[in-house]
Amino acid sequence: MGRVLVINASARKDRSLSRYLTEVFIEKWKGKNPEDSVVHREVGRENIPHVSEAWIAGAFKPAGLRTAEDFAALEVSNKLISELKDADVIVLGTPMYNWSIPSALKAYFDQVLRVNETVLINPKAESPYTGLLKNKKAYLFLVRGNAGYGPGEYLQHLNFQTEYLKTVFNIMGIDDVEVVILDGAAHGEEELAITLAAAQVKISELI
Repeated sequence: MGRVLVINASARKDRSLSRYLTEVFIEKWKGKNPEDSVVHREVGRENIPHVSEAWIAGAFKPAGLRTAEDFAALEVSNKLISELKDADVIVLGTPMYNWSIPSALKAYFDQVLRVNETVLINPKAESPYTGLLKNKKAYLFLVRGNAGYGPGEYLQHLNFQTEYLKTVFNIMGIDDVEVVILDGAAHGEEELAITLAAAQVKISELI
């Protein structure tokens, strides 16, 4: 039995297209893998705390030297990292906000991208980062109001979403990353229907 972690980053609920795509994916995935368990992490609708001074002090301190204050500061981080470590498959759905990712998702990554937990760092090495999350696969469902953000397209220089997300997962050790993109979500119902149908076909192909 496999374990799937679904991370939704949209602030929207019923009108969220990225959440809709993750739901379509999970429905099809469960049809093929009925015994798999699914855990949901609603990043966009929860209060993911920002990194604090106390968090930094605790995260960079050897575990055996941490105080009660350190453990309290790292409580959320530990829970989120545990979910990632337990998962075999990670499914992320997120819109593009201001050419990047929602601030709640950035706060999430700040909590889980942690030295000695998800990454080892050697500043003197040619490749300073060694990811600790192995044998996992990630699916990224990315929604954008506009179009033209792909390689060679006219808004590629404003896309701080796709490569950032792939880089974060790669640095944590997850190299097997599939990306499904829904562009032009704000271009009207007719164009949205076309791009949504294309995204659903891609999901079926992936599974």
